[in-house]
Amino acid sequence: MVSEPTYKTVATETSFAELFRILWLRKWIIVIVVVTSTSLAVLYSLSLPNIYKSEAQLAPASEEQASGLAGLAGQFGGLASLAGVNLNEQSSGKVLLAIEVLKSRDFITNFIQKHDILLDLMAAESWDFSTDQILYDPTIYSVELKQWVREVNPPLKPKPSLQEAYKQFRNITSVHQDEDTGMIFISIKHPSPNVAKQWVELLIEDINATMKERDVMEANRSIKYLTEQINTTTIADIKTVLYKLVEEQAKTIMFAEVRDEYVFKTIDSPISPEKKSGPKRALICLFGLCFGLMLGVFISLSLHFLRTTEHKSN
Repeated sequence: MVSEPTYKTVATETSFAELFRILWLRKWIIVIVVVTSTSLAVLYSLSLPNIYKSEAQLAPASEEQASGLAGLAGQFGGLASLAGVNLNEQSSGKVLLAIEVLKSRDFITNFIQKHDILLDLMAAESWDFSTDQILYDPTIYSVELKQWVREVNPPLKPKPSLQEAYKQFRNITSVHQDEDTGMIFISIKHPSPNVAKQWVELLIEDINATMKERDVMEANRSIKYLTEQINTTTIADIKTVLYKLVEEQAKTIMFAEVRDEYVFKTIDSPISPEKKSGPKRALICLFGLCFGLMLGVFISLSLHFLRTTEHKSN
């Protein structure tokens, strides 16, 4: 009963000793591969530009007009729905809708065109701290010629399309809501910390304006419909209900006009970060070292296996 474990232990120790002997005989191969891989990782990490992340913390804006709408929802929800009035809309639902709008293709492409950020989005290579200037990739955009010069295959063109810009903007943007606190976090990464901060501010401003415009348009359409129904009905009770609905829609419009932070209220404003968020150069170098070590071991064992196979065949 004791001999079998002892045999396995001796065999295991012999195997490890043999493996160590094989690797030690080819230690210089492993050293050369590790040094080469690590050097390449260091050079690659140094070639990457610093990336800065600016983030804002937002809270759902309070709905002062919600109580009035909720009071009418139970009795007149069906009638209101005919006019396009959603009496059951909650603040949380509007926030979720705003977040999805913020991520949508239409909103982002309009944002890129409105603020003319295509160049800084698609061609920015690095940032000059001393001059606060963005340096552009010369293989993508020529500053001297003031034109796009990147080489791409059709159907792509030298000037990036809005579809390409949308994908790139989504890659550098993060929008999420904390499930526990309900707080919303919007962040952008860019080689320029000032650009990252500016774009976060513009996103907050534009999404509030977009949601405000949407609600005002819906309220105006609802008021128009309700007014037509008031003029056509002769039943006093129905007219009273319609007047209440018109009043609530007028409150919605007034509420939207007097408040800039319509959906999102800024709790923590974005800043121009002083410290970079990436790249993780130490992690890249560590990965290069580990990869080189594994590759060196693999090459050493492969050479040993090939030599052993040749000896056996001879």
